[in-house]
Amino acid sequence: MAACASGGTTTTTTPAVKIEAKPGQAVHVTLKNTGTFPKAVMGHNWVLLKADAKVDDYLAAATIVPAEGYQPKAKAADVLAAIPVIGAGQTAEVTFNAPAAGHYPFVCTFPGHYLLGMKGELVVQ
Repeated sequence: MAACASGGTTTTTTPAVKIEAKPGQAVHVTLKNTGTFPKAVMGHNWVLLKADAKVDDYLAAATIVPAEGYQPKAKAADVLAAIPVIGAGQTAEVTFNAPAAGHYPFVCTFPGHYLLGMKGELVVQ
């Protein structure tokens, strides 16, 4: 999910991605929205969840909080790193240290995007 795009009547999704890192390694993620719609209509974000977070529960909570950028404050304890929702032509970044060894899901929480394949996994080993 390095770049997300949508515009006109066609939606382009980035296939599931795997990021690999070592525990404690600095990880830098850049998210670029190459679409043409404003973020309220077709925004994209990037949320890295804890290994034991329930992705479906997080997404269900995110869908109903557009005012919170689709990142529910009630589930903030499940998040390790995040990039807020960005609109067309915008780029945003986050740098964090990889957590302990394990598998950590990351998702775009804008409604419907996870189901379109905007997701992946950070594998720390």
